[in-house]
Amino acid sequence: MKVRIVISEFMDQPAVDRLAAHHEVDYRPRLVDDAAALASALPGARAWIVRNRTPVRGSLLHAAGDVRVIGRLGVGLDNIDVDACSQRGIEVIPATGANAESVAEYVVSAAIVLLRGAFFSTRAVEAGTWPRQTLSQGREAAGKVMGIVGYGNIGQLTARKAEALGMRVVSYDTQVPSATTRDLDALLVQSDVVSLHLPLTPETRGLLGAERLGRMKRDAVLINTARGGIVDEAALAAMLREGRLGGAALDVFEHEPLGAGSPLAGAPRLLLTPHIAGVTVESNERVSAFIAERVAAALERLA
Repeated sequence: MKVRIVISEFMDQPAVDRLAAHHEVDYRPRLVDDAAALASALPGARAWIVRNRTPVRGSLLHAAGDVRVIGRLGVGLDNIDVDACSQRGIEVIPATGANAESVAEYVVSAAIVLLRGAFFSTRAVEAGTWPRQTLSQGREAAGKVMGIVGYGNIGQLTARKAEALGMRVVSYDTQVPSATTRDLDALLVQSDVVSLHLPLTPETRGLLGAERLGRMKRDAVLINTARGGIVDEAALAAMLREGRLGGAALDVFEHEPLGAGSPLAGAPRLLLTPHIAGVTVESNERVSAFIAERVAAALERLA
């Protein structure tokens, strides 16, 4: 049965075309930026496909009165009121595992860049200052300890890539029996690199505040590709400025986009990227194809 599908953020075009071959598809990648237009588009739709910016809750979810399937082009569900969806019998489908490769590569790359510390010298070399002595103090990844906080699919893939570089991995996850420790503080104390792979929940919000960040080694590196609310950004910025942390790479933030006046602005040894760790050409294709297939299958079951 042919039904309406609303896609309010970017989706790989071949996947959109596959859905459009059998259904009426309203695909507007910037629809997320016009709340009124999105609310007008939702009535009558049976499926709704989003990324991380569309708030699937409140008045918009109310407008989606006929929606029975929500496809999430990614894995985090903090922009979706999952409980309200469940109460209304709406099936929520995340693209579990489809962007894991991209995130894991981002983490390992950021770890190498921050440990080595040699890849921020282009302007200095161009200017002829030749900071060879300063940049000869970088460190190798081999032999270092990678602490992975959250040991699901992405955390485990990151672990395998880190081990391939000669790193030793310790992992923390209260829900995964194969994690090596149930003591987060012990992981922080011994790790040279800490990578976060947790969902944002009431329990994980603020998990790494000033006290826990202070347990990390002074030259340790923090990488967050999970959710911004897990890390106290002001405390992290202060530690970087005071030389109490070796570096950090943040792909996610408490508020996105990062607002003016953020304490992170200008902090040293800090890499900032705009929530793209899991977004590459290849992962877009995988995620979009996965969601197109699963949403189509769910609609067929509901027919």
